[in-house]
Amino acid sequence: MKRITPNIYIDNCKEAIEYYKELFGGEIKNVQLADGIDMFKGYEGKIIHSELHINENCVIYFVDKLDPQKAVSNPELILELDSKEEMDRLYSKLCEKGTIGFELQKTFWGAYHAIVTDPYGISWSLNYSEK
Repeated sequence: MKRITPNIYIDNCKEAIEYYKELFGGEIKNVQLADGIDMFKGYEGKIIHSELHINENCVIYFVDKLDPQKAVSNPELILELDSKEEMDRLYSKLCEKGTIGFELQKTFWGAYHAIVTDPYGISWSLNYSEK
């Protein structure tokens, strides 16, 4: 296996991907709209594919949730972070508009850990292990 890339269906994808770009940094690429594609008639202006390239190893795909009746299970994504500073920054930014599920703390397994659900319903499990 080369990689696993999450593909997240979300309401207000255009707004959400900008939020995640501000949160994580990186570059938004390959945004494709439903406009002009017969199979997506009626969904003009909706994003059918977009990518946030945070770095060469971290890419997340985002798509507008087109069917409001379709239940989408939002996964908890685990972020293995590079530093305590990165942990603190992401935790603070996520807490601004999110809901804390697990307070940032040093854990029994020796890592700093927290879980925050953002305003789009995605849970982010933040983890930083000191070396």
